[in-house]
Amino acid sequence: MTKVHELSAPAGRFLLAMVFIMSGLNKIGAYAATQGYMEAMGVSGMLLPAVIALEVIAGIAIVIGWQARMAAFALAGFSVLSAILFHADFSDQTQMIMFMKNITIAGGLLMIVAQGAGAYAIDSRKTAEA
Repeated sequence: MTKVHELSAPAGRFLLAMVFIMSGLNKIGAYAATQGYMEAMGVSGMLLPAVIALEVIAGIAIVIGWQARMAAFALAGFSVLSAILFHADFSDQTQMIMFMKNITIAGGLLMIVAQGAGAYAIDSRKTAEA
């Protein structure tokens, strides 16, 4: 494996996961506004703690490569669901771009599901030890 291949996995995991980690942490700081937005879009604001936990915990799991396939699968589903629920107004170009961003991120996450965490991951250390 070349150094580029070796470093691509942790860099890719970091870049994919940071959007979720930062989004989850920002939701904590703007809790009431986020809850209000969810409710305005027809989603129960009571789900916000679960959303924050998913984004932050699964995001960190992907960064460190722990249970990365499961975390990536959960975040891919979350990305598609949030695209459909919050960004499906294709008459608004910004919403269409946000929809496509979420779908694209889901595609990247599904690559982790298919390929695993790669180098410098807790998951790969477990397979090396077995």
